[in-house]
Amino acid sequence: CPNNAIYQGLNIYEINPELCTECVGHFDVPQCQEVCPVDCIPINPQFIESKEALLFKYHQLQKDKVS
Repeated sequence: CPNNAIYQGLNIYEINPELCTECVGHFDVPQCQEVCPVDCIPINPQFIESKEALLFKYHQLQKDKVS
């Protein structure tokens, strides 16, 4: 994950929605979904974001990396 949004949870890997941009700004498709061997990364209905919102989050995360 280019934003380090994926981490080892108690029993499974989890995704921090505050850091996840669905790879907007990095790739054309979410890389976690592309490489998951068991196809188990669903879209969380509590965190549906527009491409514009994801791109804004991407820019904020990039700005924070530089600061």
